Amino acid sequence: MGGNLSAFFGVVSLVTALAAALWAVLRLRARRGIATATQRATYEVLHTAGLAAEPLRAGLDAAGAAKAVRHLRALVGAAGLALTDREVLLALDGRGAHHGDQLLAAARRAVSSGRSTVLRDSELRCDLVDCPVRGAVVAPLSADGRLVGALVAVADGQPAPGLVQATLETAHWAGDQLALAELDSSRERLARAEVRALRAQISPHFIYNALTAIGSFVRTDPERARELILEFAEFTRYSFRAHGEFTTLAEELRSIDRYLTIERARFGERLQVRLQIAPEVLPVTLPFLCLQPLVENAVRHGLSRKPGTGMVSIEARDAGAECHITVEDDGVGMDPTTLAAGIAELAGIDPTDDPGQHVGLSNVDERLRSVFGDKFGLVVETGLGSGTKVSMRVPKFHPGVRVHS
Repeated sequence: MGGNLSAFFGVVSLVTALAAALWAVLRLRARRGIATATQRATYEVLHTAGLAAEPLRAGLDAAGAAKAVRHLRALVGAAGLALTDREVLLALDGRGAHHGDQLLAAARRAVSSGRSTVLRDSELRCDLVDCPVRGAVVAPLSADGRLVGALVAVADGQPAPGLVQATLETAHWAGDQLALAELDSSRERLARAEVRALRAQISPHFIYNALTAIGSFVRTDPERARELILEFAEFTRYSFRAHGEFTTLAEELRSIDRYLTIERARFGERLQVRLQIAPEVLPVTLPFLCLQPLVENAVRHGLSRKPGTGMVSIEARDAGAECHITVEDDGVGMDPTTLAAGIAELAGIDPTDDPGQHVGLSNVDERLRSVFGDKFGLVVETGLGSGTKVSMRVPKFHPGVRVHS
């Protein structure tokens, strides 16, 4: 993880510097109308680097390499340029295709040793009398400390020191992009693992209670038992769906309605529900299973131990560029001191209850911050005997956040 963060902050610094340079170029353009040759060159380098970065951020494979290699060759200024992984030549742009086997063999040696090398014409012999290839620079690609491939710059003369330095620097930059791709992939795997953990944590109690409630109506009200079975089936289908890290507020609320229908069959008039949802926020995209656990916590841990009637209120408001959502109950509440100490999961737990009953809160908080940023975590207001109010803010639009069909 330390390597991931180092790569991440290194690239953040590089991107910040590049953005500052680009901003300076654009300001000068606006002021003078005509950029100098140096400013135009700076803009071209920044633009080309951006074009190469996008496919590299998807990972090192043949498709991404084919898109990136042309732009990388422009950055290096080589007659030809190849990208390889540890075993295969993924893509080559410009000269040198007929030396593919030799370039790949040199790339494998560089990956194995972790050292760059310069190939002379004596190491790149071929049968073409007028072959323009006279040398190559081979630099290993390191992503988060792992050697994942190589960048090979082909020269039409003896490789000059400038080409060697440009190749090494470009390989280092490309490795940082691949490290970010690894970080993105790790974050996605972590998010999927957290959803699986949340499913495992919330399911056993609800399944047991739901089946018990349904069973109580089988003899006395078979039609209602049938309706509850259908609601239970749709609820579990949604909760255990196999695809999609994100969902819409409308879909999440639909599943919550099924959950509350089953819980009302168990609690009867003791459970009251109030909904206040602005229609315009129903299409808002949010992480899968980030609202439902809050409602389950409100019912299971806020109201189940409260004598008499309890109320769960769910509100979703339009707030300009954001959607503001709150889940509130008037149940037994939690000790705010314990909550502030970071162990809210353990607040108010009976010895007979499962120890993970509040894990849903921390799980949802971590996933919201991971997707939208630290300022979009949960806000919890509570007190012993005063109920609990959990609030979240969700941006209506956020890069990379969308529901996959």
